[in-house]
Amino acid sequence: MGADVMLRRVTRRGSSPRREELTEVDSVSDSDDILVRLCAASGLPMLSRVDPYGDLVLSSDEMEQLVSELDQVRTSTSDHAERWLLDRVLVLARTCARDRDLRLWFAGD
Repeated sequence: MGADVMLRRVTRRGSSPRREELTEVDSVSDSDDILVRLCAASGLPMLSRVDPYGDLVLSSDEMEQLVSELDQVRTSTSDHAERWLLDRVLVLARTCARDRDLRLWFAGD
């Protein structure tokens, strides 16, 4: 029931969304359901949208809010595993923020 996080590059040939190509750049696995649990308990608007059973795709324009919310959750925990996972997701989010061709996928089971 975890939500793996994948940073993907979107390349589009032409104007049709059907001609999009996705290339995975990096990823973080949430095999212990830590991220899903933290997102659900956060009460924060963007993190609350993470669905353990579906996908949430965010663009570079949404990274400022996501980074802010991830930082808030990170500062509220002292658990080493939670901080490690949040740090990894923050790296992906900050990378996504710098490149408009990148998307951040939260992929539920």
